[in-house]
Amino acid sequence: MRKHSTNTAVQAASALPEAPRPFSENHMFSRLLHLPRNDLLRDRIYRRLWTSILISSFGAQITLLALPLTAAVLLHATPSQMGILTMMETLPFVLLSLPSGVWLDRVKKLPVYIWGEIAIALAVFSVPVAWYFKLMNMPLLYVVGFVIGAVNTTAGSAAQIVLTQIVPRERLVEAHAKNALATSGAEIGGPAAAGLMVRFLSAPLALCADALLLLSSALILRGIRVDEVRKPAEDGHFWRDLKEGLQFVFRQPLLLSLAAAVGLWELCYNAALVVQILFATRELGFTEQAVGFSYMGIGAGSVFASFIGHRVSQRIGPGPCMILGMVICGIGWSVLAIAPVGPLGDFAFILMLMCYSIGGIFIFINFLALRQSVTPEPMLGRMTSTMRWLIVIPAGPGALLGGWMGEHISLRSALAFAGITVMAGAILAWRHKRIRNLRHLPEIRHSAATEPTP
Repeated sequence: MRKHSTNTAVQAASALPEAPRPFSENHMFSRLLHLPRNDLLRDRIYRRLWTSILISSFGAQITLLALPLTAAVLLHATPSQMGILTMMETLPFVLLSLPSGVWLDRVKKLPVYIWGEIAIALAVFSVPVAWYFKLMNMPLLYVVGFVIGAVNTTAGSAAQIVLTQIVPRERLVEAHAKNALATSGAEIGGPAAAGLMVRFLSAPLALCADALLLLSSALILRGIRVDEVRKPAEDGHFWRDLKEGLQFVFRQPLLLSLAAAVGLWELCYNAALVVQILFATRELGFTEQAVGFSYMGIGAGSVFASFIGHRVSQRIGPGPCMILGMVICGIGWSVLAIAPVGPLGDFAFILMLMCYSIGGIFIFINFLALRQSVTPEPMLGRMTSTMRWLIVIPAGPGALLGGWMGEHISLRSALAFAGITVMAGAILAWRHKRIRNLRHLPEIRHSAATEPTP
């Protein structure tokens, strides 16, 4: 979720590479961190957005552990119930992505982003309230998961579009890599802090910290200004606009190829996600605190991938970098599936988390930049929502399948399925020239219906 999880006077369309916005610099900040002259963090507006992402991501690490641990430890959820909980966060993407894309193209994106942070804060805060009044149960967690997913369906898309309003398009891979670095910083300290809070305060009370961090993130975002003037067409029609968004994506083979590859990854990721905490607590015997410290492996992997991801993408190309990310994830899930119980198993669990974070960053910094680079500004909302809809459709079945395999076969079988399937998908993607030959970001053609030039 959110991570999971990304403004002074600038026109919505002014992020085009031929007319980049001059940076508003804070020279003291730049000298303090010894930033290169053209570093994105020299831009006050982008830096404010980046800080908000860092704070929100730290809170996301708490929810990432506290919500499933509440289900697994306090409510003794079965693998199938964990699958339903995961599915409830992805279901809103399937139900709401397309109409939200039409809506986003008619409204200002930044307010949607801000109110989304506030809404998720209220949703996670409901868990400790229910725990205090002894009303907590799995159906409540399902509702909270659904609300979080519903908000992320709109606010998450809005956040991605806000980035394109701040950063020139030719620097989107760099911006997404820096956003991933902010997330990575949170992933280093967040899981350990979350594990300690869960152990000493209980999982529900730990979610209070996430709510406070989200509210802080919203306050920071309120200080950002994007001069985005929406001028809906007088003859605008909801169903026609929705159809145009679908046609834009389905008429571009590149976007469909990207959606197929990342959609398969989402299926495998959710199948593994459902069982990995159960595997750690029930097979490996991890305590809540040990799970938290192990999740620092995600942070370590993310920091590493964030520093080298942009350079790897420049060296081998965005398409091959995505495929490499799929392979790395597959290795992590496969190794854990065959790891023995004991020190080697403990190491394999941390290795899996590192592989997931490295591979995921290699995939998404390129996937997001590729799809944004070929889309005209008036179509960004509908394109973003349509692409998210396409890649999340397999996530729900993946979560249910992983839960079913974990309950009726074994927890290891779900991990093995995820690892083998995603590596098979990487082989298919490599055989697909449209992805393998993507060596640089494409450019927009004047016709929205035509395929972008690689």
